Amino acid sequence: MRSLELFVGAGGLALGLGKAGFKPDAVIEWNSFACETIRRNQNMGHEEVKHWPLFEMDVKQVNYGEFQPGIELVSGGPPCQPFSLGGKHKGYNDSRDMFPEAIRAVRELQPTCFVFENVKGLKRQTFANYLEYIRLQLTHPEMIRKADEGWHEHLGRLERHHTHTHGVNDGLNYNVVIRLLNAANYGVPQHRERLFIVGFKSGTNIKWNFPTESHSRDALLWDQWITGDYWDRHKVATRHRPILTDQTKKRLEIIRFLGKPETAPWQTVRDGIKGLPDPEKNSAQALEFPNHEFRPGARSYPGHTGSPLDEPAKTLKAGGHGVPGGENMLVRPDGSLRYFSVRESARLQTFPDDYIFHGSWTEAMRQLGNAVPVLLAESVARKVHSLLPH
Repeated sequence: MRSLELFVGAGGLALGLGKAGFKPDAVIEWNSFACETIRRNQNMGHEEVKHWPLFEMDVKQVNYGEFQPGIELVSGGPPCQPFSLGGKHKGYNDSRDMFPEAIRAVRELQPTCFVFENVKGLKRQTFANYLEYIRLQLTHPEMIRKADEGWHEHLGRLERHHTHTHGVNDGLNYNVVIRLLNAANYGVPQHRERLFIVGFKSGTNIKWNFPTESHSRDALLWDQWITGDYWDRHKVATRHRPILTDQTKKRLEIIRFLGKPETAPWQTVRDGIKGLPDPEKNSAQALEFPNHEFRPGARSYPGHTGSPLDEPAKTLKAGGHGVPGGENMLVRPDGSLRYFSVRESARLQTFPDDYIFHGSWTEAMRQLGNAVPVLLAESVARKVHSLLPH
């Protein structure tokens, strides 16, 4: 099933789409480090990416008329920095806002569906009107903003059109659904909330809802503190287990009353990095794994305290000027800290172990911090793929 991927980055979303059965006519990215990551994996013969047609270019320069008609899915993650909680919050005034280009791709390619993702910051009240503006533009992509029209005026015109026609007319229209998904609820060993925007062309009669969450905190607590299977599986002695908080004890009482959850347990950092040697204490063994070098200098400071082993990791961050260390650190059971290696971070983003990242630790972590977890992308993409005519 044919697709086109914009803002591909290191390839997390595209890898998930590939696992779900989509084959790209093009993957487009302007960042040279991210493109080199993809090329290195292609040159190594990585099965999932070796046939990707990679275009290193600005999406503003893409001529979609050069592609054969019939692309069924357009996808991508427009740069998130304009809307990120950790960014400068310029939003629609930020030159990196590429949603207009995502909308242009939909307008010109007219795919059966599209999947775009971004940070949860786009749902903040500050950007509420702009998110609605994005939704209405994707709903009616042929209603282009006029040269002398501000975005607020264009939003008003879209609202009038949408309410007058009840969302239906003879032109190109999409039924659009938006939801915030937490990757941990889909088996990713990381708390990572991403906003997904999914649309299907009107007239396809496709009924869409986001995939059901498959993992939960309650199931993890059951596994850890009711059956103890989690600790047995990882061979963790009682003295090395964390101390329960009063709040967690109260939740355990409720879980015991309700019975075993039907979902699978959240995956933890310990689950995610299982089998990887500690790059600080076992540096010789660590060198057997690509991108698994130790990086010194980890320290804790207010708001940046690292990720405990026995919970999903905190959200990995890319950072506007380097990587904020506390967000990308591991807290060992004895309280000591160290940075996650690039390979461990790739595990937390559910990239394959044989997927190599190009660049320094900081640059590789920037790629990972901007990526969509492969498993989360696959979960959404499989649902989309199952609904499209084959």
